[in-house]
Amino acid sequence: MSNGNRNEEGVSRRDFLGLAAFGAAILASLGALAGSLRFVKSNVYSEESKKFKIGKIENFPIGTTRSIDGKSVFIFSDDNGLFAISAVCTHLGCIVYPTEAGFQCPCHGSKYNQDGKVIGGPAPRPLEWFEISQEVDGTLFVDAGKAVPNGTKYIFA
Repeated sequence: MSNGNRNEEGVSRRDFLGLAAFGAAILASLGALAGSLRFVKSNVYSEESKKFKIGKIENFPIGTTRSIDGKSVFIFSDDNGLFAISAVCTHLGCIVYPTEAGFQCPCHGSKYNQDGKVIGGPAPRPLEWFEISQEVDGTLFVDAGKAVPNGTKYIFA
């Protein structure tokens, strides 16, 4: 005569459910432990500084325009000082190139005047101007993380 609560291997339903509950408790405990160990590792990612060296004032004679290798910025020098304009199109982030009238985006045709203001195309905003500062030793830096109002120039001292 067979017992109605046991299957062919001899494990009762009550034993099976007890083992399943125990296994679920072990898995939940391991998940909680893994989650708490995650807090030990810092969730901060280091970023490259957006401030970079561009040289000395002597490298920028009045009337010159320079682009900095590896950086998406144009440096201009005029009678009033130095200024830095972003080379990143405000439409979709393409790199603009200088023209006689200002700047143009090769991707979608946005056009900017010499001050970076939009004069045509789909760009929603003017090109950003960045802060230029000088260290004690005379080295100039551009901080691409600090946008300044259009027309802001570093005045020669």
